[in-house]
Amino acid sequence: MGEYHRKGFGLQDTVKPLLEAAYGSRVVDLLRRKEHQITRGQLTVRLAKECGFCIGVERAVDIAYQTRHRFPGKRIFITNEIIHNASVNERLRDMGFIFLSGSYNKRESYADIASSDVVLLPAFGAPVQELEILRAKGCILVDTTCGSVMNVWKSVEKYAHDRFTSIIHGKYGHEETIATSSRAQRYLVVRDLDEAAYVCAYILGRGNREEFMRKFAKAVSPGFDPDKDLERIGIANQTTMLSTESMEIAQRFRGAFVQRYGEAETQARFRTQDTICSSTQDRQDAVNDLLQAPPDVMIVIGGYNSSNTTHLVEISRQKCPAYHIDDAACMISRGQIRHFSAAAKREVIHENWWPSKTPLTVAVTAGASTPDNKIGDVVLRLFELAGENVADLVAEAEARG
Repeated sequence: MGEYHRKGFGLQDTVKPLLEAAYGSRVVDLLRRKEHQITRGQLTVRLAKECGFCIGVERAVDIAYQTRHRFPGKRIFITNEIIHNASVNERLRDMGFIFLSGSYNKRESYADIASSDVVLLPAFGAPVQELEILRAKGCILVDTTCGSVMNVWKSVEKYAHDRFTSIIHGKYGHEETIATSSRAQRYLVVRDLDEAAYVCAYILGRGNREEFMRKFAKAVSPGFDPDKDLERIGIANQTTMLSTESMEIAQRFRGAFVQRYGEAETQARFRTQDTICSSTQDRQDAVNDLLQAPPDVMIVIGGYNSSNTTHLVEISRQKCPAYHIDDAACMISRGQIRHFSAAAKREVIHENWWPSKTPLTVAVTAGASTPDNKIGDVVLRLFELAGENVADLVAEAEARG
């Protein structure tokens, strides 16, 4: 095995100006100083108190920049998208990072890696099998895996050691869940409450084995046997899922075990750990705070493949119209907005999205992989659409910067 680095290279001060120039926003800084609210004319924009880059994402991007400076003459590979944000990944690509998978991959593979190369592990982590390949290569490994993700791994590894099946609340094709499940001896991934209810019913003897295996064909470990492997379970979760749903799923599984085995035996057959990511929870709580006085519209900024962003949209839509956009350019006009539709699973254009009422309040939040510059651009675009001159707002932001 070659070198392994997890704490960066002590180059934080070197890369800080580069990160601020690439991802910072004076407008967002101004909003935060003004108690997260600015009014111009007939429009008020309210910003969630917790939004945008989380600590884990900041750390991953910071270490990626440090790595480029530490190894200026070396090839640097990255196993997948570092985070779910196109602009960040595109910057890394432009800095010479070579993506081994995903939409930024240009046919390079693990076979192309030499012992002299550097390989970055993204914030989602990497599956055990990939790590074994990389260690055998003897290359330099730089690990940016989020600490919250690693906490989930510890639970899953403990379950595996004690021969418990891991029930993972997540999306089976998501990079994080793939990495987490690779650390389980046996696993089943459930996406939502409906799938959890189905599995609970099977545990209680109300199900068909063949139907079960068809339903979860892509979401179980090899050789999974629902009649044996659901007798002892431990609950885990993808850190970016809806936290209230993760907790409800754990409660439902425990309830099913108590119903089948009784309280005393459930103590030996059922386990759960609190692996809710605090940053994910904070962003969901901040949206709920905004919804205490529902805005006329909620704008949610983030990558369309960002799980934590899609859950912010779900929460918002309980109280007001909400649109999941990638950046400010998606707000084409007051007549049209281009946004991601969860139902259609693609980007669509919505007509007449801008409310006709005055005064108008628009709330803004962003997923944990969204940099401040994207948020600031959206805020300025909202005021432009309201017919306001944003030059004075920009000037005020810059003056206080």
